Amino acid sequence: MHESPSSSTPSFPPQKSLPPPADGSSCPVASPNAPPPSPSDTPSSLSRLNPLNHMPSTLSQSRASTQSIILPTSRTASSIPRGDAEANWEYPSPQQMYNAMLRKGYDDTPEDAVESMVAVHNFLNEGAWAEIEGWEGRFRKGLGDGWKACRNGEEGFVQQKIDEAEKPRLARFMGRPGDMTPKARMLSVLGRVWPSQYGGEPPFDRHDWYVRRTLPGGDTREVRYVIDYYSGPPEPTGEPVFYLDVRPAVDGPTAAAERLMRWGGDVWIRASGAKARERS
Repeated sequence: MHESPSSSTPSFPPQKSLPPPADGSSCPVASPNAPPPSPSDTPSSLSRLNPLNHMPSTLSQSRASTQSIILPTSRTASSIPRGDAEANWEYPSPQQMYNAMLRKGYDDTPEDAVESMVAVHNFLNEGAWAEIEGWEGRFRKGLGDGWKACRNGEEGFVQQKIDEAEKPRLARFMGRPGDMTPKARMLSVLGRVWPSQYGGEPPFDRHDWYVRRTLPGGDTREVRYVIDYYSGPPEPTGEPVFYLDVRPAVDGPTAAAERLMRWGGDVWIRASGAKARERS
């Protein structure tokens, strides 16, 4: 999935790299022209201070003593339902984000970049959740219904309306920037062997999101999703570009089948000649 902040989203300051914030999980905020770090580098801000993870709701909204500009204190509700409450996750305000970084010792954080950092945090989290909703829309009723949804390919899938009580909910979140997923590791090896075909930078970050899936009988089970974050060349306008690879973790045969079915849907529609029949 390709993600680029809209023109209404504040872009990064040009030619300025932002220091990594603090704490266990958040979003990369390097200059759009800077190369993404390798997984062995210091964890990016995406995995160090994510609003959905280690951002305390009681974090101070007060202006720091050394702060030279006014930062907004309003918080934004996400579209992501919580797994532990009948409410959505809430993003921190720019002032809270700045205070959190100062508390962890990141005193050289550019104040005029904090709003952009929060905007990109929110943007990437919303994009990741939209991808998870696509998976859940296909497979929440089981593999049989999942294949019916996949066999027409990605373009033929129509997301059905889900009742509020049956919607997926994000239970918890974990940033794992130092742990490459097996898929990312395999692509990295292939990129060294066939750079013209698979070349490119490795993901700059990795998240695991634990989603509560409501089954047709009303029972629930937890599904772990893995998310690899890649950065691409910036847009001509200078806006950063991100690519998210979101899929269920292969924690058992069901998740493996879901991934195979979704990948196989496009293969099936081409092999069956459906595309050719549509054009004729």
